[in-house]
Amino acid sequence: MPDSDSDRTAPGSPAGQENAGDGPGTRKEAGGGLLMGRVFGVPIYVAPSWFLVAALITWFFGNQLDRVLPELGAGRYLVSLFFAVAFYASVLVHELAHTYAAIRFDLPVRRIQLQFFGGVSEIEKESQTPGREFVLAGVGPLLSLVLGGIFWAGMLTVERGTVPGVLLAGLMLSNVIVAAFNLLPGLPLDGGRMLRAVVWRISGNPMTGTVAAAWTGRVLAVVVLIGFPLATHLTGVTERDSYTGINSLTDALLAAILAAIIWTGAGNSLKMARLRERLPALNARTLTRRAVPVTAATPLSEALRRANDAGARALVVVDGQGAPHALVREAGIASVPEHRRPWVAVSTLAQDIEDGMRVPADLTGEALLDHLRATPATEYLVVEENDEIYGVLSTTDVERAFVDAMTGPAARR
Repeated sequence: MPDSDSDRTAPGSPAGQENAGDGPGTRKEAGGGLLMGRVFGVPIYVAPSWFLVAALITWFFGNQLDRVLPELGAGRYLVSLFFAVAFYASVLVHELAHTYAAIRFDLPVRRIQLQFFGGVSEIEKESQTPGREFVLAGVGPLLSLVLGGIFWAGMLTVERGTVPGVLLAGLMLSNVIVAAFNLLPGLPLDGGRMLRAVVWRISGNPMTGTVAAAWTGRVLAVVVLIGFPLATHLTGVTERDSYTGINSLTDALLAAILAAIIWTGAGNSLKMARLRERLPALNARTLTRRAVPVTAATPLSEALRRANDAGARALVVVDGQGAPHALVREAGIASVPEHRRPWVAVSTLAQDIEDGMRVPADLTGEALLDHLRATPATEYLVVEENDEIYGVLSTTDVERAFVDAMTGPAARR
């Protein structure tokens, strides 16, 4: 069962939401599932799909128990349910290893989610060095191997053919399989991230590592799609003794699902890497609208006249000393009919400049997006190093540039 902890959020839309097409607003946890608690300050969610896979594991493992321990009767399904929960506890340990390493490397982790095909640790930033990337990817499979060793040691202390013996054997084998599968050298698996780190270190270019690991992942997806059902056929296993415990058709379906996950994950990793290449084009200075300062009592019509004469597209409300304290909202201006604008003061349409709404003019790329996500707003005051007003940054302009980066030629390659 693959672990897709290499799936990370995209560099982030200006609104700080998962989908680049979402508008400004607070961060969403849509699709997170059931919150089970927090470890290292990171929330742990169980997706609804987990309950489906837990039921499937209970059914499959229960059928296997019927052959090994027929005396259990219907009680075998209770034992199987315990195995399903214990197995996903092992997956959680795997994810916590990634999370702990990320925190040690000062990489923020949004959440951990247990879902249909394993777990996801949503790490919001890329590793700064190939060495850290290698360690961050490798600790998960390493912990799974350690758990496999612990369960194997436990098997030596119990009698074979008993419930504890079968459970320990199943947990040992499943953790070894999780580690082995995730060490396969293709994105989005941990082995793919380790391969990316190695190529990155040799070439000196993280994009070269990503391209190599992503295409290896796509080759791996094809191998899984063809090789898994072919192995069932060539080894001559019967339908009753197929790898899934049901039949060879189910093996083929499982192979198709795994291949689709790997192929899609590899493609997404490549797309996000291409996007990060273009993120430096998101420059606060180049995206900023020229603004004119006005006092709070200035009629809107007069303020717009001054802006038009100056070739500006934004208004900043200043006090008597010229210090900015509010921004006139573009949406507020649009809501006032033209015939009423001479009698509406700009202060009634302004939003006070709060902490985080001042953006350094030299911010670019992910640093700019991180700043905007930290304080969601529709407009921001852009300032120079000496705190001089440079202009106003609108999230609509940033979002448009972000979408252009996602859909541009470099993102489609």
